Amino acid sequence: MLTALEIHDLLLLERAEIELGPGLSVLTGETGAGKSILLDALGLALGRPGRGAEVRPGAARGEAAASFELPLGHPAWELVAEAGIAADPGEELILRRVVTAEGRRTAYVQGRRVPAEALAAIGRALVEIHGQHDERTLTDPRAHRAMLDAFGGLEPLRAEVAAAWRRWREAEAALEARRAELARAEAEEDFLRHALEELEALAPEPGEAAELETRRRLLKAAAAVGEDVARAAAALGAEGAWGQAAEAMRWLERAAPRAEGALDGALAALSAALDALADAERELDTAREAIAADPAELERVEDRLFALRGLARKHAVSPDELPALAADLAARLAAIEAGAEGLAELERARDAAEAAWRRAAEALGAARREAAARLDAAVAAELRPLRLEHARFTTEVAPDRPGPEGAERVTFLVATNPGTPAGPLDRIASGGELSRFLLALKVCLAGGAEAGRVMIFDEIDRGVGGATADAVGRRLARLAQSAQVLVVTHSPQVAARAQRHFRVVKGAEGGTARTRIERLEGEARTEEIARMLAGERITEA
Repeated sequence: MLTALEIHDLLLLERAEIELGPGLSVLTGETGAGKSILLDALGLALGRPGRGAEVRPGAARGEAAASFELPLGHPAWELVAEAGIAADPGEELILRRVVTAEGRRTAYVQGRRVPAEALAAIGRALVEIHGQHDERTLTDPRAHRAMLDAFGGLEPLRAEVAAAWRRWREAEAALEARRAELARAEAEEDFLRHALEELEALAPEPGEAAELETRRRLLKAAAAVGEDVARAAAALGAEGAWGQAAEAMRWLERAAPRAEGALDGALAALSAALDALADAERELDTAREAIAADPAELERVEDRLFALRGLARKHAVSPDELPALAADLAARLAAIEAGAEGLAELERARDAAEAAWRRAAEALGAARREAAARLDAAVAAELRPLRLEHARFTTEVAPDRPGPEGAERVTFLVATNPGTPAGPLDRIASGGELSRFLLALKVCLAGGAEAGRVMIFDEIDRGVGGATADAVGRRLARLAQSAQVLVVTHSPQVAARAQRHFRVVKGAEGGTARTRIERLEGEARTEEIARMLAGERITEA
């Protein structure tokens, strides 16, 4: 609910503070007083374009602020959060816009600066303004479908269709991605098979290249290393260290019986040394065999090593990565061979998702056709009192391209005179007739999607009077039972049914035009309605 509107230095308004409430409120005043200024200023606060952004002459800047009380779960709170503003859903929501004399505009939500498009999105969720010559909801077929769904309470069905459409599109995308992947794989199948055959024939092992490189270096150094090992073996052998140690051992053993144990330690150490020398000699023999120069083995090692390195360069990997490459190529070939089965499974999933969407769309289409018949009857019942007794209103539900909102196009058609063909509203109905068609639709939608909304009508009763104006007033009052309605009107029949009555008064101060807004109650309100009836100022009897 719009609770207050505060305006400073906009157009001809120096300052105005208006407190609003539920139900029907009206704004009246003499022609030229500037009644639409209020709507222009509200539009500015809501982020809409228009003349509401004109700063009052002589002022440096102007601003308009609109305050709202909203229930928990109102769509506007989600938009506020998307704008990056942390707000308690139980608090008052305040939209404000400031414009300088140079034309710079700044938007605020809850006192924090926001982009203009964020303010406009929140404003659209809060208030529906129907200005003069502005019945776009009746001339835009996209709005027709939404209005029909709101009338029929079809939002759950429409949400089901949208979800089914999303699942269908996702399944179709997964299928197309798989097809593209298989096409790429099949295009390189011959290469994969040839590459895998090469790898399987070579059968590389992890770490093999490093081991071969070590063996190659050892074999190439075998001659020089062998000479040094032979010299070392000679130095350790019977003619060398071992022989001399053995000779020392014999001399000590001859002397030991006469040494009374003094040589026992030396004998033990020398015995251990002989054992160690024997071990070293055996290890040298093993080493000489391992590093023995073998040209045939060196050739075999180099051939294997160069084969591994060459295949690795061919595939732009390291030799150690060849086993993993072989596994990857094998997996890709297996995927190609299993591709037909996987593709068939994705096709079945796509077909199932499409069938689910079609079932949901058919249910929505049937519900729309049933709701269209009810809407036509409901609107027809509203047209006669609105001086449109000869008009025929028809909701056409026709096939359309499949989409997330179903497979129907909804168009409101009207014939305003008997015997004339029905056509689009904007081509058949006049401006005043469009306004009354809009009111009839809004009354039919009351209690559904319109419940709790703020709706503003700018002279929806223009061009009618008498019983027709009274019928307009009755319907606005009925609409205000489920929504907050503010009407700019010249009709006393409409003004008389309002819970709150405001009057716009234009005057001059210091040679400058000024407009003020005042709330009327009691005798002042009675006098204003009498003025509207008489079309002139009321005097004492």
